[in-house]
Amino acid sequence: MAKVVVFGTELVAELAHYYLTHDSEHEIVAFTKNKAYIKEGETSFCGIQLVAFEDVPELFPPAEYKFFAPLSERKMNQIRAKVYGEIKEMGYECISYISSKATVLTEQIGENCFILEDNTIQPFVKIGNNVVLWSGNHIGHHGEIKDHVYFTSHVVLSGRCVVGEYSFFGVNATIRDGCTLGEGTLIAMGANLTKAKTEPWSIWKGNPAVKSEVSSKDINL
Repeated sequence: MAKVVVFGTELVAELAHYYLTHDSEHEIVAFTKNKAYIKEGETSFCGIQLVAFEDVPELFPPAEYKFFAPLSERKMNQIRAKVYGEIKEMGYECISYISSKATVLTEQIGENCFILEDNTIQPFVKIGNNVVLWSGNHIGHHGEIKDHVYFTSHVVLSGRCVVGEYSFFGVNATIRDGCTLGEGTLIAMGANLTKAKTEPWSIWKGNPAVKSEVSSKDINL
């Protein structure tokens, strides 16, 4: 059990409060966000104190507290990666939340991961740091998901796939077995990827999926 500071005050932070309160041994001691975004008179979130991110190390030293930063996929996960990096630079260890209602057959899961109910993660899967698996995904055997990746819901990632950092998967996407996805790959909602490899920062849409002329760097999810 850890005493945890949670970054953010948006809907994902509210969900994190629900899951950590109802399905973990962790205790949330504070929420935090950058001082510039705290409004006058804003002192709490979900009934728990809200403090400036800049003040956290003094109030909650890393030797005694841990962090959780369950942020959204904005700008292809790059904002989430930046915040995670800042937390690590402060010297904090981050918890991961893994739902008790998920089927998890691997122990190779990094920190600051947010894995919700009804995910199936098969044996020999490796999951990096700062990865989000929303509800109902299938992660096939012997696959590797690198850092800062975001799955929405009901994605099928077949066996032996390698997913590059910052990638994003839309609802109901399907990825063939043995596929290697380049950094920043975006698989659109309902897409069926049959290619064996994708280029970095590419977007794939349709069934079968075809590559878009637009780079995922040029969009703001």
